[in-house]
Amino acid sequence: IEVTVRKDEIKISGHANYAVYGSDIVCAGVTALAQTLIKSIADLTEDKIEYSVSPGRVDIKYGNLSEKAKTLVDSFFIGICLIVDEFPEYVRIM
Repeated sequence: IEVTVRKDEIKISGHANYAVYGSDIVCAGVTALAQTLIKSIADLTEDKIEYSVSPGRVDIKYGNLSEKAKTLVDSFFIGICLIVDEFPEYVRIM
């Protein structure tokens, strides 16, 4: 899985292939973080984002974020870094 975090977007692509489909804890972890970020920004801030989620891909685009939304993005990044630290051969930050 490749994760790209930029000032105006987050892109996630690929599959970890850590385990068989439905049992892949690495994919599940990354997916949970991405979906939580999207829902948290929508529910906890007034910020508007554009996103698409499909098998093996998540794209999130945003403009000027509030401090609250920036904190949520930072939290997402901390979570991704924890997964990368634990499973560096399956997830990388670009």
